[in-house]
Amino acid sequence: MTFKGLTFGVPKEIMEHEYRVSAIPETVTEFIAQGARVLVESGAGESAHHHDDTYRKVGAEIVVGSDAIFERSDVILKVKEPQFDTRKNRHEVAMMRKGQTLVAFLHPASPANHQMVRDLAEHGIVSFTLDGVPRLTNAQPMDALTSMSTVAGYKGVIMAADQLGCFMPMTNTAVGMVSAAQVFVVGAGVAGLQALATAKRLGAVNFAADIRPEAMEQAKSLRARIVETGVPAEVAIGGGGYAKALPQEWLAREQEAIRKTVAESDIVILSALVPGRIAPVIVSEDMVKGMKPGSVIVDIAIDQGGNCALTEPGRTVVKHDVTLIGAKNIPGYVPASASWLFAHNLFHFLSYLVRDGKIRADREDEIIGPTLVTQDGKVVHAGALEAMAQCSQGKGETICV
Repeated sequence: MTFKGLTFGVPKEIMEHEYRVSAIPETVTEFIAQGARVLVESGAGESAHHHDDTYRKVGAEIVVGSDAIFERSDVILKVKEPQFDTRKNRHEVAMMRKGQTLVAFLHPASPANHQMVRDLAEHGIVSFTLDGVPRLTNAQPMDALTSMSTVAGYKGVIMAADQLGCFMPMTNTAVGMVSAAQVFVVGAGVAGLQALATAKRLGAVNFAADIRPEAMEQAKSLRARIVETGVPAEVAIGGGGYAKALPQEWLAREQEAIRKTVAESDIVILSALVPGRIAPVIVSEDMVKGMKPGSVIVDIAIDQGGNCALTEPGRTVVKHDVTLIGAKNIPGYVPASASWLFAHNLFHFLSYLVRDGKIRADREDEIIGPTLVTQDGKVVHAGALEAMAQCSQGKGETICV
C-alpha cells in the first residue's frame, strides 16, 4: 500500500483569516485505505464545515492541540507556510523535528519567507512547496496553484467590489445613468481569467494585459479589451506556457504600456506570476499616485512578493487615496470550495511523492524536483536561492536589491 507505515498530521491553520484545511474527510478516507495513519488537530476543519466527528467516522484520530501533531507525525500537511504561533510564543518550524517532511504552499521565493525557509533547512526538515508543481499533463491533478488561482481570481474581484465606492454594472436611475466600473486585470493566467469572468458577470467594463499572446486570446474570449504590452513572445514565454521573468528594460516598457489604463481603472487586479520566482513589480508608486481617488488594487501575487510596489503583505491599506488589498490567503475566504480542491491536489501529489511508504525526495524528477525546497540541511529550491541572492538583511527586515 502506498502510504503504509506513515503518519500524516493535519494541524489547524493559524494564519490570520486562513479558514482552509489541508485534508478533508474524503481524502483522509483515501489516505487510510492506502495504509496511512492520520492525526487531525481538533477544530482544524471547522471553518470549512468539516467537524471532528466526521473525521473520526472515517478513521482519523482527533488530537487536541498542535504540539502532538508535530511531535507524532512523519509528514505534516499544511495549506500555508509555517507561522509564528502567538499562543505558544513559538514558530511552527521550531515545533518540527529533524527528518520530518512538510508539504504546503511555502512560496519560498517570497522575501517574507526567506528566513522561514532557512530555518526549515537548519532544522533538517524535508519540505515541498505545492506552488512549484509544473504545468505538465500528468501533474494536472496535483496542480494546487491552478486550483487556488481559480478561487483567488473569483474572490479577488468580490473583495474589490466590496471596497469600491460605486456600482460595478451600468445602472439606470431616475436621475440619470451611472457608468459601469472599469476593471483592469494584469496577468491573464488562471486567476486573471477567473477575475475577468467574475467582473464580467458583475457588469464591469473589462481590460486585460499579459505578455503571452495565448493568454491574451483567452482574455479576448471573455470580451476583455486588450492592452498591448509590446513584449515579444520569445522574451515573454517560458516552460509550460508560463511567463518568464522579464529583463528590466522590457519590464519598464510593460509598465509604460499599461500606465494609462491603470490610471483610468476603478479596480486593478494584479495576478502576474513567474513560477518559483519573486513576482515582478509592475505597478509602481508613481502609477498608484496617478489612479482615481477611491480606486482599488487587489494584489493576488502578494504571496510571491506582489505586483505593486505599495502592497503590504496580509494587510488592506489606503495610500494616495487608493485601497490596496494585500490579503495573503484570498482562497482562505472561500474555505469549503478551496479546501475541497486543495485536499484533492495534495492527495494526488502525495500519491506521486510516496512509494511503498517512502518519501521520494528526488531532485531529478520532473515534478518532485521543482517542488523540493529543503533537503539534507540545505535550501535546494532554485527560485528561493535566486531570490535570496538578490536580498540582504538589514536591521530586522528583508531588503531586496
